[in-house]
Amino acid sequence: MGLVAILAALLGLLAGGSGNIPAEPARSEKIVHVGGSFADVIDHVNPAVVHVTVVENNGSGRDGDRESPRRGEGSGFIVDRDGYILTNHHVVATPARIRVRLADKTELPAVLVGADPNTDLALLKVSAPKPLPVVPLGDSDRLRVGDWVFAIGNPYRLEHSVTAGVVSSKGRKIYDASFDAYIQTDAAINPGNSGGPLVNANGEAIGINSAVSTQGQGIGFAVPINVAREILDQLRSRGRVTRGYLGIQLQELDPDLQKLVGIPASQGAVVIDVVDGEPGQAAGLKRYDVITALQGQPIEDGDHLVRAVAAKAPGSTVSLTVFRDGKYLKLSARLTEREAQEAVGELTVEPADSGPAPEGDALGLVVSDLTRRVRANMGMPAARTGVLVEDIVSLSPDADALTHGDVIMEVNRQPTPDVATYRRVISSLRPGELALLIVYRPRPVSTFLAKVEVEDHK
Repeated sequence: MGLVAILAALLGLLAGGSGNIPAEPARSEKIVHVGGSFADVIDHVNPAVVHVTVVENNGSGRDGDRESPRRGEGSGFIVDRDGYILTNHHVVATPARIRVRLADKTELPAVLVGADPNTDLALLKVSAPKPLPVVPLGDSDRLRVGDWVFAIGNPYRLEHSVTAGVVSSKGRKIYDASFDAYIQTDAAINPGNSGGPLVNANGEAIGINSAVSTQGQGIGFAVPINVAREILDQLRSRGRVTRGYLGIQLQELDPDLQKLVGIPASQGAVVIDVVDGEPGQAAGLKRYDVITALQGQPIEDGDHLVRAVAAKAPGSTVSLTVFRDGKYLKLSARLTEREAQEAVGELTVEPADSGPAPEGDALGLVVSDLTRRVRANMGMPAARTGVLVEDIVSLSPDADALTHGDVIMEVNRQPTPDVATYRRVISSLRPGELALLIVYRPRPVSTFLAKVEVEDHK
């Protein structure tokens, strides 16, 4: 989609402080907008929105010459009267110093209390001679598509600019499928807005403006405020966030997958892969298990399970209710700590022999057996087998989920370790039938379910 985090600052840093951020910040009395105007709402919030300026560390150029310092700018908002300020991690990633300018033009040095790259959030602290105004935190879970929202920040150094729009969607995935649940809005967000609040009609922050689409207008994204609320205490007390980890990959339980696994309920998180050596494997979880409860509490979907597990301390033991092959089981898992995913290089796969355009099979795919060289290049574990996708010639839009270099490991729960077995499996499928493929993608490592409609291949 060509999304970029709005570089409200080139980079930056923050450091320690004291004080208390209440788990449930006090809400202001409801602000009533009159005559279609939200001016009173904005007047209430604007004094607590700040301008963040970051100076990046000087580096050494060639021959030891010092390079000129680089500057970046962004936004933030005060969440505690003692001077705690919430902003984006990408605004303050690697700075030499940070300064904050308040609405009354007072400038103060800021330090980095803590940062969490996974959610793109950071916490700053300033020391002010008097209590500071605060933006009350709302409840982003109660947002509805179509609700009015306002983005406040400092785009292109135009301080305290306000733009209005509606909530366009919720739960958008942009960078990290595990943690992302962005609020999409058509309120204009531009470079410099990053870290500023997305405010509802009651004057409460319900998001932190973070990203914008470079390929379309009116497509901006904000981190839900409830995500920030869950980690504020850890940022303040430790400077980082620790999260529990099961070591499984999940898939949304839609009607097609519900039918495939045979579960009567429509809620739960489907296990699509189990990582070797991680707690999920030790607990006995298997592909196609549906986790319906954690610690006795119902699980709605995969996002819900990820948040619930991440909220548990590494080393803690959790009970899981699992639906498997028509029965409900009780399993126990001892969580480890989730590590930040490292960047991986580009994957290269040997191209198919040149010649006439290949003809696809009943799924509109061109596949081949995995060679030893390709497996080594992928770093593919020996226990994983499948057929390599060489080309996609299907007209089905669902086939767009696949790409050259993917490995199809199963079709409709039947393993496909080689081309001969794969062809035997798909030969039994009827035109128009939906084939559910378990696909392994080596860069970045993931396992997912893809649906492809069987074509009339006569």
